[in-house]
Amino acid sequence: MSSPTKPAAAVPEGTIDQDLAALEQRLGSLLTHAKALGAANEALRRGLSAAEARNQVLSERVAEAKRRLDALLARLPEPAE
Repeated sequence: MSSPTKPAAAVPEGTIDQDLAALEQRLGSLLTHAKALGAANEALRRGLSAAEARNQVLSERVAEAKRRLDALLARLPEPAE
């Protein structure tokens, strides 16, 4: 024997439509924000890559300057006692 099913709750239909519309709007907003964050993340990745490349160039320049200073120091005469 099967018993008649009772509705879980009597909710006015207009409320469900309003809830779905609000959910759709929030989902659209979430997707927009996700796309914006993805674009910002990509821009940050490109910026980081450029900064790392610049850092590498500067590190090489510092190392070359150190080598040159070391060579100059090696050419200086020893101080007299």
